[in-house]
Amino acid sequence: MAGSRTGPSGLINSLEETLIALLLGLMTAITFANVIARFVFNSNILWALELTVFLFAWLVLLGASYAVKTHAHLGVDAIVNMLAPGARKAVGLFAAGCCIVFSLLLLKGAYDYWAVFADLPPTSGRWFPTGLDMKARSQSFYEVQDVPMVAVFKFLEDLINYGDSYEKLPKVVPYVVLPVSMLLLVFRFIQAAFQIARGEADRLVASHEVEDEIAEVQAQRGEHD
Repeated sequence: MAGSRTGPSGLINSLEETLIALLLGLMTAITFANVIARFVFNSNILWALELTVFLFAWLVLLGASYAVKTHAHLGVDAIVNMLAPGARKAVGLFAAGCCIVFSLLLLKGAYDYWAVFADLPPTSGRWFPTGLDMKARSQSFYEVQDVPMVAVFKFLEDLINYGDSYEKLPKVVPYVVLPVSMLLLVFRFIQAAFQIARGEADRLVASHEVEDEIAEVQAQRGEHD
């Protein structure tokens, strides 16, 4: 897993990679445990499916920003490859700018959706935030369907639910990945724009996995000839 290991950016890289690996491991372990419970003990882990869905959503959303960092998103660069270096850089910066604007819109929507579950005011304005909507109805009492409340989140009962207890996990917990992942996405696109501006890259999509694998196979065949 590539990325700097020093400074604030390095800390974000490490946390991002560790969390993605942890999510994948937890998904595998919970699914395996539920299969064993069903087919060996004729039982069922009631909350396993819902928790696995939440973990998968976290994995996808956090993986989107990680793929930007590693230039692993799918892209078509046939036209870009025909451009001169200067034009290629200009197109890359334009694409990065469009992605930053788009990810900022996603960040606004993600925060507005999550805020009501956190007893926070969402932003006003259809496209761009123009203030805070203090009249928005709090939905901090909303719970998930099956995942039980865990002790580590008990503080939320006094913090956002006005002292009322939760029987199931409050939705604010799994949904927090929405603004967090979109904030990471903005950060990664800004990083990519700086890389293009400094000449460290000339496009957002710089991963050519298939070509690399073909070259590796050809090299291996050459060694055997």
